[in-house]
Amino acid sequence: MDTKSKYLKFVNKLVDVIIDRPLGSKHPKYGWIYPINYGYIPNTKAEDNLEIDVYIIDCKKSLEKAKVKIIGVVYRKDDLESKLIGVTDTTKKYTPTEIYKKIEFQEQFFNSKIELF
Repeated sequence: MDTKSKYLKFVNKLVDVIIDRPLGSKHPKYGWIYPINYGYIPNTKAEDNLEIDVYIIDCKKSLEKAKVKIIGVVYRKDDLESKLIGVTDTTKKYTPTEIYKKIEFQEQFFNSKIELF
């Protein structure tokens, strides 16, 4: 399976996410504070040999786990892996610019492109 297909198979699906970096937590290595919940899909494998990561862009409270709909992919052109974009509220629509503002805290360090579906 090619890299793009690995991520696209989750688009428009509901997935369970374990939150290992909840909203308000501090990054263990770089020290920034997470303005959103960030986690991974259990039993998956990204190119870094860890689980596939998910930005949860719409929840205003700290979570331990969540069921989210995957609405897009953040493709990193200068990193091993890409990231999925998930939402808990499937009724709201987002633009790439709105999403980038929510994930800029981390994506500012990468050459990335957001693709929504």
